[in-house]
Amino acid sequence: MSKMKIAFQGEPGANSHIAIVEAYPDAEPMPCATFEDALSAISSGEADLGMIPIENSVAGRVADIHHLLPASGLFIIGEWFLPVRHQLMAVKGTKISDIKSVESHVHALGQCRRIIRKLGIKPIVHADTAGSARDISERKDKSVAAIASRLAAKIYGLDILAEDIEDEAHNTTRFVVLAREPKWAAQGSGSLVTTFVFRVRNLPAALYKALGGFATNGVNMTKLESYMVDGNFFATQFYADVDGHPEDKGLAFAIEELKFFSREFRIVGVYPGHPFRATFSETQQD
Repeated sequence: MSKMKIAFQGEPGANSHIAIVEAYPDAEPMPCATFEDALSAISSGEADLGMIPIENSVAGRVADIHHLLPASGLFIIGEWFLPVRHQLMAVKGTKISDIKSVESHVHALGQCRRIIRKLGIKPIVHADTAGSARDISERKDKSVAAIASRLAAKIYGLDILAEDIEDEAHNTTRFVVLAREPKWAAQGSGSLVTTFVFRVRNLPAALYKALGGFATNGVNMTKLESYMVDGNFFATQFYADVDGHPEDKGLAFAIEELKFFSREFRIVGVYPGHPFRATFSETQQD
């Protein structure tokens, strides 16, 4: 029986690769050059699922996905949270004093600003973390380092010169698991998340009125993002996560009210909340 294939953006050793290994240890990770390629592989059936990063606790949202996901026609069937640990690596025999520049994904560079400043090296943006590790391993230039995962260092035969160099210990990336067909989690099957996209009608206070039902029905909205559609300043689409199942009484009423003030509405997924959510805490202020 063939292994389930799960597409991800990046090269072997990327954090998305690690998330797949953790969440689906028996699956075959399928590297793709771009997010578009990964989504296309799922849509075409070349891949069974996709593991796609959607937000990071330090860098914020992965902007490309908020544009690509609604238009892809794919569905979220799960989520995964991955604590991100960055390693500074270089070709074997390199000393930290040899390094003049460091390459990695723009988010990884931004998440490791302190050590980059401390070492006085030049950050250079690369397409992805694992790709930067592969490139420096092929160039064998001791003046260039990469920021990537331990798995990438192992795959590409690099020495780790400094471990866990991220600025913030809470550095965590949230991934969504994408599929061609919707697979709603059963109502009452534990902690659930419902994700949907919508566009409000062009009416005064439409967004305020559309969201009012979530407050009055006691529904917790954990994420609300807005972005322009087709470059139109006046065509704004919203992406939202809420706790619960669409058939729960409170959420059903809230969605009904939202639809009344919206010109478009689509549920993207109803899926189990990852156990990591239980670790969320809100700082109490006096």
